[in-house]
Amino acid sequence: MNTIDRIMTRRSYRGKYKNIPVPREDLIKIMEAGLAAPSGCNKQTTSLIAVDDPEILSKVVSVIDPPVGETAPAGIFVLTQRVCAYRDKCFAVQDYSAAIQNMLLAISELGYESCWFEGHITDDDRIDLKMAAILNVPEEYDLVCFLPVGVAEKTPTAPKKKPFEERAWFNSFPQK
Repeated sequence: MNTIDRIMTRRSYRGKYKNIPVPREDLIKIMEAGLAAPSGCNKQTTSLIAVDDPEILSKVVSVIDPPVGETAPAGIFVLTQRVCAYRDKCFAVQDYSAAIQNMLLAISELGYESCWFEGHITDDDRIDLKMAAILNVPEEYDLVCFLPVGVAEKTPTAPKKKPFEERAWFNSFPQK
């Protein structure tokens, strides 16, 4: 499958995963894809922790309420450092977003499924802080995303999208 087809067919998967381990070589490829993403002023503010140890993964996902990704055999946790890159601008959100998108595409390419869980863990209940404590994340890093990784039990379904013409235009925003 070419890159455009992969982009158009990748789906967020929130279901259960098969009990099939994800080889460490695949996790390395996924993380390398994430770290290859562009980074504002090359500050490289994104770091990653892959968890494939069932005991550690169980501890980390046990703090997520309501639960998500609890049957995934592996997970990737995205960390960021809020570093000024240009004048007083910080591009950490853009950096880790690009890394996550690269990893989602790599996950799909390797035959796995995942979902970008950010708001669910960084909300007011601060699940991210509990996860970070379990993973020994230093204070200068923020844990911002959890990507469960595994083989899906069911085929992901496509979400309903607005038509192209309602969201994309040429040369200017359409006049009403």
